[in-house]
Amino acid sequence: MPKEFRHIKKEDLVKKTLFPGGEVTFTHSNTMTLAEWYFEAGAIVPEHSHPHEQITKVLSGSFELTVAGTKFSLTEGSTGTIPSNIIHSGIALTDCHLIDIFHPVREDYK
Repeated sequence: MPKEFRHIKKEDLVKKTLFPGGEVTFTHSNTMTLAEWYFEAGAIVPEHSHPHEQITKVLSGSFELTVAGTKFSLTEGSTGTIPSNIIHSGIALTDCHLIDIFHPVREDYK
């Protein structure tokens, strides 16, 4: 396992579309994954769960996150935590920019 610093330039990140209206780039360490999302207003993140803990931070815009059936309105600067194996989904209320941090690493996103 490499323990040295890795410098990843913005231009080296590859944008992927996992569902309509949502582009994402991923950065992986040995134990974590960082996802940087760019959503168009109205983009939907379908209901799902995963074994990873997740932290979501809204960098700009407004995003409605539903966690275990409860809706939360996240605006610029807001952060939310999602425990592992909890059903969650979301919708971009405006164009927005978010980051998600997952632990452990999301092997399915490599």
